[in-house]
Amino acid sequence: MISSNANVIRSFIVENFLFGDASRPLSDSESLIENGIVDSTGILELVAFLEERFAILVADAEMVPANLDTIESLCAYVDRKTNTGVRAA
Repeated sequence: MISSNANVIRSFIVENFLFGDASRPLSDSESLIENGIVDSTGILELVAFLEERFAILVADAEMVPANLDTIESLCAYVDRKTNTGVRAA
């Protein structure tokens, strides 16, 4: 399941933050924040995407780098949220 979510999340990041430039390598463990791929406004866009695509609710307290900084951490976060049944209303 992680690889399928990783592909969906990676595609969103490439389209929205790298402007479709798929030639730039983007590893699952690369920091999106430290490498300037996603800024504070981008985090909000990313959260909106996660909520809509995966039918989850991202609480303000969960908007931290541990959950949102890498494709790997994003996949783990989505997996935790979808497996606990915490869904958006």
